[in-house]
Amino acid sequence: MKIKISIPTERIQNPIISETIVETGILLNIMVANIDSTYGELIADVKDSRFARIKKALESRGAIVVILDRPIHRDEEECVECGACISVCPMNVYSFDETWSLCVDEKKCIQCGMCIKMCPHGALKLGE
Repeated sequence: MKIKISIPTERIQNPIISETIVETGILLNIMVANIDSTYGELIADVKDSRFARIKKALESRGAIVVILDRPIHRDEEECVECGACISVCPMNVYSFDETWSLCVDEKKCIQCGMCIKMCPHGALKLGE
């Protein structure tokens, strides 16, 4: 299961992720991480059966944990297949096929939102 872990500004200097992994013994597959001195956010994959335990441990350290279960949805009528989403997607969700039609592999989506921000026609949004 894909999860988003947000680390509040006041906790950014603490090794929240490391402490949680050591305490629980649960390994996280970190897919994307954006951490600096003012902000921390990670997208990670964790086994479904381990989610409740790792969530509890992270939240006890001040992190906010959210399940990412809504892939990006593309409005095919609004999309002009310009490829702007291809250039910014860190997970290669978007690609062109041999006829230059836009292809979407929703299973790869980590809901980072980069494609939504980049789309000049507003054709992308989080799924329902």
